[in-house]
Amino acid sequence: MGTSQFPIVWSDARDPGGQATREFIIHRNDARPVTGAAWVPENATGPLVLCGHGASGNRYQRPIPHLAQRFVGAGYAVLAIDGPVHGLRQVGPGGRAAFAGEMKRPTFIDDMVEDWLLAIDAVRALDAVAVGQLAYFGLSMGSMFGIPLLARLGNVTVATLGLLGTAGPSTSMRARFLADAATIECPILFLMQLEDELFPRAGYLELFDALASKDKRLHANPGLHPEVPQEEIDFAFDFVCAHLEGRAVRRIIDPLSQ
Repeated sequence: MGTSQFPIVWSDARDPGGQATREFIIHRNDARPVTGAAWVPENATGPLVLCGHGASGNRYQRPIPHLAQRFVGAGYAVLAIDGPVHGLRQVGPGGRAAFAGEMKRPTFIDDMVEDWLLAIDAVRALDAVAVGQLAYFGLSMGSMFGIPLLARLGNVTVATLGLLGTAGPSTSMRARFLADAATIECPILFLMQLEDELFPRAGYLELFDALASKDKRLHANPGLHPEVPQEEIDFAFDFVCAHLEGRAVRRIIDPLSQ
């Protein structure tokens, strides 16, 4: 389903860091609107980087504006959309409190995947954005929706995922996550927090193991769920760019020190 049948309202805006962005609202007759922001460089080279935020934030949650600035500097367009009860479509208190209720709806994952597909079509319809490669960055709730989205798209070049497992708040979605992960074959950086208070280690590892990619790496750091080191965000940026630009090479030490 494309966006051509739905009215889209675009407006110029600034993200929290002061960068120029274009916000949009896709209006649908009997369904919630799709809202988000696109950062589009003047000379886009083709790739579009999708950024999913966590349950406590919105389209501008850190580190999305930081990454958007860097990706735009590399010539890539960036797209972030609000979660189902977040940002411009906030329900009640928004954040995790509202999301807990949203997760009880049987179709909440598939509905969000459809929202992403509509937003991708909308941004690709802009003259400055080519139909090129796709990349994905999304942690926590961004992975909760990102894994099913990657499975649905099937043509994503590279992804950064993490802060998610098959136990804890996502126990009821375990079968869905494992089935979708088994279809994802692109290179993946997966981030884990060793003292995560939301997702147990065993569930992290089960989800990571289920990913079908032959080029996947797990980065585990000390700290609670939101305490991802800046160095991992820097690595994620380099990781995504290297794969989009075709210069990612895995080098194995040979001979390995004994």
